[in-house]
Amino acid sequence: MLCSIHQSTHNSNNGHTTINPSDEPQLLPGLPNHLAQIILSTVRPSLLSAVCRQWRHLIYTPYFPPFLSLYTIVATNNNDINFFSFDPISSKWTLLPYPKFDPPIRFIHRHPSFISRKLDIQSLTVDAFLVLIAATDHNFLPALSHPLIFDPSTRNWFRGPQMTNPRRWCAAGCVNDTVYVASGVGAHYRGDVAKMVEKWDVKRTRHCNMLANCRDYSWRWEKLAGLKDGQFSREAVDAVGYKGKICMVNVKGNAAKEGAVYDIKENRWEKMAVGMVSGWNGVVGVVEDVMYVVDEKNGGVRKYDDEHDCWEEVIKGSKYLKEAEHLAVGGGKICVVSGGGRRITVVDVVAEPVRIWVVDPPLPECEVISVHILDRPCNI
Repeated sequence: MLCSIHQSTHNSNNGHTTINPSDEPQLLPGLPNHLAQIILSTVRPSLLSAVCRQWRHLIYTPYFPPFLSLYTIVATNNNDINFFSFDPISSKWTLLPYPKFDPPIRFIHRHPSFISRKLDIQSLTVDAFLVLIAATDHNFLPALSHPLIFDPSTRNWFRGPQMTNPRRWCAAGCVNDTVYVASGVGAHYRGDVAKMVEKWDVKRTRHCNMLANCRDYSWRWEKLAGLKDGQFSREAVDAVGYKGKICMVNVKGNAAKEGAVYDIKENRWEKMAVGMVSGWNGVVGVVEDVMYVVDEKNGGVRKYDDEHDCWEEVIKGSKYLKEAEHLAVGGGKICVVSGGGRRITVVDVVAEPVRIWVVDPPLPECEVISVHILDRPCNI
């Protein structure tokens, strides 16, 4: 997916410049620029950036495939919610537009009456989009009647199909560009909603109007086999897609928990394997069909061996990964939020040996409440 931006010879967006091939010197001597662009697009952006100014500018044009960037949702001390993206080439954060709809949508992460409890904004990375699934408003009601979708290629927000039951504190995840939502609490607790499971095929965005008034009525939520009880309505938890199944536990961290696994092909729920649930003591993500857990207590990273139902050590323990709260995976890397939302740590799990480095949050004294890996936002 390529960005569509206006061609210009003027600087914009953090000094990045778009180029017109007819006005620029040759990118590679002896080759027309359109062929040079094809060749250079196969080179890692960080390498191109280090060579020369002209190649560095090429990275930010529509002629170069968008590279992966880090996206965060942050809460300030004033309870304001902001969205940022991090450019790994320039090491700069960019403020993204806030979703603007009528009536206005407002999220709350903390409330004076419940200082010790966080009110999560549940979000997913789906089909190259950032999708907000569930949140709480200032009246302690579900803030979203529709999912909100951010498209990096246009830097615009649009609504998804109306939810059957707007909710909070649900289990949410995705597999093959399809969102799965289980359990949760609406305006009040309801047993049928606490056991409800639904899916939504996000790929249908390509066949419908990308505005709020989508006319494709097949782009909707579909009901699936329900849960046996409402144990998963206690917290906002992540549901992880793993080898054709959805895996989730009902409580975060090292507390005693119950696990459940949904077989997508068979449309049925089954108990989680004993070894999997016993080692699920932190945030979990899947990289290239391998499930990793970051231990909340000691900061260790382990991967799951489904053949022996056990977890193998990848990293013994890191002070940077202790108290891990949120996790994103992409490009062979795991990005972990820890330290009360004040630290972002990147782990390259495919490198030999494994590499770890820290990225500073976008704002001082802010709390990172969600992290994602997506194509860089388009410079419009």
